[in-house]
Parts: sequence; C-alpha cells; structure tokens
Amino acid sequence: MKVLKSLLLLIALTQYVHAQTPYQPTAVNLAARDSFRAEKYGLFIHWGPFSIPGDGEWVMNNRNITVKNYTRLEKFFNPIDFDAHAWVSLAKQGGMKYITLITRHHDGFSMWDTKYSDFNIMHTPYKKDIVKMMADECHKQGIKLFLYYSLLDWRRDDYQYWTGRTGKGTGRTTRGDWNNYIQFMKNQLTELLTNYGEIGGIWFDGYWDQMEPESKTRKETDVNADWHISEIYDLIHKLQPQCLIGNNHHMTPIAGEDFQMFEQDLPGENTNGLSFQKISDLPLETCATMNNSWGFNLTDTTYKTPAQIVNLLVRSAGNGGNLLLNIGPMPNGEIQPEFVDRINWMGEWLKTYGSSIYHTTGGYIRPQKWGAITQKGSNVYIHPLKPENGTVTLSQVPYKKIVKAYLLKTGQSVKAVLAKGILTIPVEQPEADDPDKVVVLVTK
Repeated sequence: MKVLKSLLLLIALTQYVHAQTPYQPTAVNLAARDSFRAEKYGLFIHWGPFSIPGDGEWVMNNRNITVKNYTRLEKFFNPIDFDAHAWVSLAKQGGMKYITLITRHHDGFSMWDTKYSDFNIMHTPYKKDIVKMMADECHKQGIKLFLYYSLLDWRRDDYQYWTGRTGKGTGRTTRGDWNNYIQFMKNQLTELLTNYGEIGGIWFDGYWDQMEPESKTRKETDVNADWHISEIYDLIHKLQPQCLIGNNHHMTPIAGEDFQMFEQDLPGENTNGLSFQKISDLPLETCATMNNSWGFNLTDTTYKTPAQIVNLLVRSAGNGGNLLLNIGPMPNGEIQPEFVDRINWMGEWLKTYGSSIYHTTGGYIRPQKWGAITQKGSNVYIHPLKPENGTVTLSQVPYKKIVKAYLLKTGQSVKAVLAKGILTIPVEQPEADDPDKVVVLVTK
C-alpha cells in the first residue's frame, strides 16, 4: 500500500512539474521565428459563406441570423471562379512571402474536408477542399501558409456561448459539453497539421469572446472559460515543431505563443481600441484591412491608397514587425480588381525598395511622425514618409561614421552630415507614385 501511495505521489509530482515547466521553443521553432521576422509582408484572406451576403464576416452575429437560417448559406457557396494558382501567384508577384488563410471563422464553417463537422466545404455545391488546393499551391510556389482558426463558434451548442460576448442571437438553447468542444478543436487542428504538409503557423482568434471588454488591465486570468490553451499549444508544437502560434487575444503573449499580433494598429499604438498589450520580444505582426472590412463588403469602397499601404508596411518594418494585409474576395472566388491593383502596385514598389524592408530590423528609434528607420547590417534605411522642410534630423545616433549616403532608387549621392551625435539628412518629398524616397546610409 505504501509503495502504491509513493507511486501515486511520484506521478502527481511529475505531472505538477510538467505543468509548471515553461514553454521552451525548439531549435526549428526558433529558426522559423527568425525566418518569419525576415519575411515582413504577408496576405490575409477572409473568405467563406459569410462572403455571400456581402456584409462582412460578422454578418451572422450582426444580423442575429439563427443557426438554422445561416446553415442555408452552405447550399449557395459555389466559388466557381476560385483559382488557387492565381491567388498564390498574385501574392508572390505582390512581394508577399506568406499567406494566412481563413480555415474556420466564427460562423463555424470549415473550408476543408473535415471529419468532425458537417458544416464544411464538401457539403457545398463546390465539393472541393479549399485548404488542400491552397496548401498544394503554396508549397509549389514556395509561399508559406499560415492557417487562421477561430476558437469561437457562433453555431455549436458545445461552445460555451452563454458566457461569451458574441453570438447571442443565433438561437441556441442547449448547453453542450465544453470539454467536447475542446476535443473537437484538437481533432480539427490535428487534421490541419497532418493532412496539408508543412504549415507556417496557426493564427488563433476569438479568445476574447470569453473575456470582459478590452481594458488596460486585461490579463490571461480574466477569462470565463478554460480554453485548455496549453494543451492546444502543446499539440500543435508536437505535430509540427516549426509551426508558429499566434493568438489575437489583444493581450501580452501567453506561454507557448511564438509571435504577437496587433489588429488594425502598429505595435505600441492603439488607435482602434484593441491593442493595450505591451510589445514583447517575440516576432511582431500588424494585421490590417485594405478597406474598412475583413470579409467581402459590397458597399465598402474606402480602399487605402498605395501610399497608405507603403506607410503601413514601412512603419511595421520600422517597429521590427511584419504587415499582414487583408483581402476579402467575392463569394464566387474572384478577387476584386481594387485589391489586385494595389497588390500589384506594391509588388512593383518592392522591386525597387524591397531591400529596405526584407530581412531588416527596426531602427535605433521607433517610427516617428516624419517616417521610420530600418536596418540591415551596416546599411541604415531612412524612410522619409512625411518629412518637414526637406530634411530629417536625428539625435543621439549610434553611428560613428557615415561612409556613404545615397538614394536607394537612383543611387544618387546624398550629403548626410554627422556631427556630435546629430545626423542631418536632406530628403526628397514623397509623391503619390513614389511615397517613400528611401535614403541608404552605409555606416561604421
């Protein structure tokens, strides 16, 4: 009996120690983080049956559409103009290095051939696995694929909807088993990380549904449900150790996460009331819309100008982070020309200025009103996005000597003056078709 008690105590202690062991990323995971930091620019794709009403991806919640009625959209989703090759090619020629694809949004629809939900792409008239087609094409063209996966579900009874903040009007009355929901998510994530080749990362969303509204004091413990988050993260890292995990919970990263995202804001900014979290040491990513909508919105024509997109990308890079730029394709699978034109424009811009973005780190100071700084080795890139008086003046610069200064686009010499730690750089004013006339400083 004493032996049995000792054995049980040993098991309990082992489990406790394991539970208390902090997450230690593997060497391949750390390498994947470095690669992610260097890539700087990706394409976010919000697309699914929610695109059909043309009113954004939150249409089920916003219109209080019941589960019964929303499920009918499944019979209308037949994206005959979807072309995975065209989508991935567009991202690649646009200078994007990875794609983050919606696999399952808050409406609960799965964009792949899943065994764990009947509400999926194989039950539509289309009957083709979207995730597989995108994964195959990304692998073929050398573009990393990240998978967006919603922790929240407005459709399932076993989701703890009664304590959630959203999805109150979808007609659910049965309180299912929360542990069953957790297992459901584990099963689906196992499918995604087993059947579709190497995955760059999992992009979680919806954690905030079980929390109080955003506040400066929000913590991981301020949650109404046990997400079993460490179990889910451990599962992902076990299935694919290099696979990065990010969670759009708007908090300081939780143990087990590999990158930190900021929704509609640059790191350290909070113009949209979602980003109270402090900047961590993890790789950073800003996700932003190209108009004002994530999913297809028939009436939203407030498209960002190319200059605005350049500003977003440059300021993201100046913070040492990435820009994940979103499109919301039409329900037939076509990407509207306004998105295509801007992605192609950015691709041309990056052919000229990409060396000041890719594989860079943020400058010695964070982005300023006048612009931003990026750096790669001894090369320092000055991005005069909104300069005053034709000059940029920097104080307390860490550079001992400016060996050479020139315009990145033309190679024309620039007379930069460094004296007593103050650097004065003459710059050219931005123009609509050339919004960032980058100056390269070769430093010592």
